[in-house]
Amino acid sequence: MRIGEIAALVGVTSRAVRHYHHMGLLPEPERRANGYRVYSVRDAVLLARIRRLSELGLSLDEVRDVLADDAGRELAEVLGELDADLARQEEEIRGRRRRLAELMTEPLPPEGPVSPTLARLLRAAPDTDSAMAAKDRELLVLLDTAGGGEEFYEALHPLLEDPGVLSLYARLDELAEAAADDPRVGPLADALTAVVPEALLDAIPEGDGPPVPEGVGAAIFRDFSPAQAEVGRLVMEALGRMRKRRTTKTDGKKPE
Repeated sequence: MRIGEIAALVGVTSRAVRHYHHMGLLPEPERRANGYRVYSVRDAVLLARIRRLSELGLSLDEVRDVLADDAGRELAEVLGELDADLARQEEEIRGRRRRLAELMTEPLPPEGPVSPTLARLLRAAPDTDSAMAAKDRELLVLLDTAGGGEEFYEALHPLLEDPGVLSLYARLDELAEAAADDPRVGPLADALTAVVPEALLDAIPEGDGPPVPEGVGAAIFRDFSPAQAEVGRLVMEALGRMRKRRTTKTDGKKPE
């Protein structure tokens, strides 16, 4: 049999046969004087086994390991591992379907699929054309993708009920072209700190925090104007100090 004939017999392509040769799964037969490979029935049986193992979900490296064990012991072991992996995939799919069911129970926000808790928060947010408010929504979606906590989102709900929050966003928008030493920075940072719900303090690291955010924080702040970034830095420092004082006060309580 030539390569096209053995490929058709087993139900694979000639390209697949050549790939199996390259991977060392199927020994390459000697060529005749005319340059053509001639395959035997034994080659077809081995090729059929490679196809069956591949259809079970084994990688070609795993197929090679199975074929190397004539006793078949490794085949049973690999198939057991494959079954366990499929069971894990089934559980992941069930989890994804549960999440999709939760997402479809209520209208999705414009930002797309997010956790149900964040979706409720975004739907409750007042309509505004504030650029900084839009950035806050984007950051919340990013946090959600990274695994943001439900308690954090729930703690933000009081802000939605504060009529002064939109005016704070407007003041932030006014700093879009301002320098870090703008005199409006300090008062605005104090005003923002004052409206932060106390429950959010649990999400703030202890201590004052670094003067310049690192990693993701630095990338986020680079998207702000110097004045807006300075406001954010001052607020984070203030919340860090509040968290530290709160922790110290709690640790210093006498046992009842």
